[in-house]
Amino acid sequence: MTRIKDIIHSLEEWAPQALAESYDNVGLLVGDHNREITGVLICLDCTERVVEEAIEKNCNMVISHHPLLFKGLKKLTGSNYVERTVELAIKNDVALYAIHTNLDNVNTGVNKMIADKLGLENTRILAPKSGRLQKLEFFVPEADLENVREAIFDAGGGKIGNYEGCSFNTKGIGTFTPMDNANPTIGKRGEAHQENEICVEVLIPDYLSRSVLTAMKEAHPYEEVAYFLHNLENVHQEIGSGMIGTLAKPVEAKEFIETLKAKMGLQVVKCTALLPKKVETIAVCGGSGSFLLNDAKRQKADVFVTSDFKYHEFFDAEDALIIADIGHYESERFTIDLIAEKLSKKFRTFATHLTEVNTNPIHYI
Repeated sequence: MTRIKDIIHSLEEWAPQALAESYDNVGLLVGDHNREITGVLICLDCTERVVEEAIEKNCNMVISHHPLLFKGLKKLTGSNYVERTVELAIKNDVALYAIHTNLDNVNTGVNKMIADKLGLENTRILAPKSGRLQKLEFFVPEADLENVREAIFDAGGGKIGNYEGCSFNTKGIGTFTPMDNANPTIGKRGEAHQENEICVEVLIPDYLSRSVLTAMKEAHPYEEVAYFLHNLENVHQEIGSGMIGTLAKPVEAKEFIETLKAKMGLQVVKCTALLPKKVETIAVCGGSGSFLLNDAKRQKADVFVTSDFKYHEFFDAEDALIIADIGHYESERFTIDLIAEKLSKKFRTFATHLTEVNTNPIHYI
């Protein structure tokens, strides 16, 4: 039997809630996480019509990219679409779940999907975040080194970029005297003891620190494990905003814009003047990405594909690159396919549906 919490666990292994921006509101917004799943409906925006569609398709969980509840909800009087949608979901036992900026900030999320659509190669995070890494330093008897180290690796520690199982190991001698209430694995109560130990250092993401420490303690032979956990300012290359990559070969700007329209299903592209040179390096950001313009410039992007640029912000391109504003909905519309693909690979006991409701509030006439 698959429960809502099983779906949540799978999604948050991929895009942990801890990676969401501080202003965001992700996770289970409405519903009981212990309820058995009958079906899942995936959408970009959760509206009344989407919840009605979920009910019609026997889906008791709606997964949206954008959170329905963004600001505090102080009333449920049906005075606006948010209140009416929440009320409809509660009355029909439909859980509402949002996976938003946490999915934006992982390197296999929204921006990687856009990059893949455009055929970009050698992709990397455009603006990687700092302060999300910690160094774990601990001491372990030589005989137990491999067991403890592997437990930490299995829990997500020791990954640096495209490398895993990374650690630094130093031999030394540990000393300790078990006291009367101790239950030592090695040594005897009241007797000073020396043990050949290894000092191991590994990097871990801060959001995995609890699970890594638990794994270390469970695998470690000592009753009391000596360890240090240090916060680092290092950049985490796999977490952050936007993505940048290169085309297989340079093309004329006009040709790229036409390809962009075809690949992203666009009617129009709002952009700055097309520059005379060929374009090759492309930066992307799903949703509102104007805050990344300087990052795109610094990394020598020829085109920055995103949305929600204001009129005066287009001037900031200053002929250094082309800003291609494709629309907020349009930049994220394929996110539902991404989520569905992730779930379908792991779960086979219930139906996963993509919404048939076009929730784009903007129309081109």
